[in-house]
Order: sequence, then structure tokens, then C-alpha cells
Amino acid sequence: MLQIPRKPVFLSNGKQYIEANYQNMKDIKLNHKLITRMLFVLSIGLVSAGAAAQTTDHLAIQFEEPSDIFTESEKQLAVELLTDSEREVRKLLPGLPEGIEVNVEIVDWDLDVVGGVTGRAETNDPPVVMIQVSKKFPGGVEAAINGGLQSVIYHEFHHLSLGWAVRDNQFTSDIQTATVIEGLAEVFSEEFTGVSHAENQMPQEVNAEDWIEEVRALPKDADYQTWMFQHPDGRTSIGYRTGNYLIKQALSNSGKTILELSRLSPGELWALAGYN
Repeated sequence: MLQIPRKPVFLSNGKQYIEANYQNMKDIKLNHKLITRMLFVLSIGLVSAGAAAQTTDHLAIQFEEPSDIFTESEKQLAVELLTDSEREVRKLLPGLPEGIEVNVEIVDWDLDVVGGVTGRAETNDPPVVMIQVSKKFPGGVEAAINGGLQSVIYHEFHHLSLGWAVRDNQFTSDIQTATVIEGLAEVFSEEFTGVSHAENQMPQEVNAEDWIEEVRALPKDADYQTWMFQHPDGRTSIGYRTGNYLIKQALSNSGKTILELSRLSPGELWALAGYN
């Protein structure tokens, strides 16, 4: 079991160190400080102290403002992007649940490599997505919202449509499954937003087969942090990069669309990419 740091540690791809372990929440003992940061209001329409919420037909958008405050223009921009994205994703993915709560907060993390915004699908029931917007991004919060929010919400809404969430995941948490599910969400986001990040692509200098075989050979209890985020040898996002590559191979090999692939099991995705 990984030792959870007293302060969150953030990787170069903008993902939280602690997020890497959420798939095995039953085995994790978090200290009080991290629990405090992680517990947000989960009931749709309920507003906690220091938070501002806006509700639409299908979304409850909540701005968490314990210290950093969103301007009204930043809120308006975020609401417009979130509601437009939800409307478009719902047309593409009928499995997207109703009544999604999106919690948005400002953070002082370096998220430049992912466009200034990161997030996670927290729970399926109720459907909750957590979004972090970096105030350190060049141009500030508004620039980050403009540059990174849409691609992140497409990615996380894809997860919700499948049931892939941190706290009540409907899949197994092995790295082989995580690799193709994350790759699926990333390619979906890339295709429909036109936004891609080098952090989620297979490096040009890497022989993709080497990484694929590494992932395939991993035991079911392989360390999530190591293979999805930060490897001790310095590599980052191995699972995300490999998954992106595999899903594009599956698209090429099968002639199917990303929407058709989204209806398949992890095993079927691996098979279409050319691996049993």
C-alpha cells in the first residue's frame, strides 16, 4: 500500500497522487487533512458554506470557494462550457446519467501540460465530477477554463457513461482495464473537442510494443500510481499513453467508430487492438 503524503503531490500530467489509489479505496487510510479536502457536498442542489451553485436541466454546477473566489465572468464561462458540453456529450453517449453534479474549484497546481484543468469522476451514484482549475496557468483562471475545461469534461463524462468512477467503480481496477478505459475516454475527448495533450500520447522515441507488453505482463494488483501516473524510472502516464495508442489501433484495425468502441468490454478493446 502506498504511503499517502500529508500534502497532495501532483504529477506532471496534473493528476493527483492520491487519485492513483482511489481504485483501491478499501485499502487506503487517509489522514484527516486529505479527507477534509476530498469530502464535498454530494447531494444535488445542496449548497455548502462558501460555495455557489447553478443548476440547469441536467447539471448542478457548484463552485467551491474556500479561499480563491471565481469572478462572475469566470463562472459564466465555466457554466456555458459545462452546459454546452453536457448537451453534446448526452447526444453522443446515451448512457450518460441524469442529474450530474460538477464541483469546480481553483487550485495553485501546475497543470500546464493538460491545459490548466484536471478532474475526476468521483462517484456514479450520485453522478459527481470534480474539476480543478489552475490559477497558475498562463493567463490565469479564465485562460485555463477556455483552454482545458471542455476536453476534461468530455473525458470525465465518458467515464460516467460507462460507470468508471473513483469511489464506486463498476470495473475491476487492474492496470490492463484502466489502460483501455482511460485511453477510450481520452480518444473520445480528442475526437470531439479537437484538443490533445502530449502528456497523453505515446512518445515518438518509444517502441509502443515495449510498453504494451509491460502493461500486459503486470499482475492484477500492480501499483496504480506507478503505472498510471509516475513510474520510479521517470516515465509518466504510462497507462494513459498506452491506452491512447491501443484505442487508436483498435479504431484502425476494426473500422469502428469511437462511439462503437465505447460499447465494448475492456477485453474486446484489447482484442481489437490486436492483443488477447
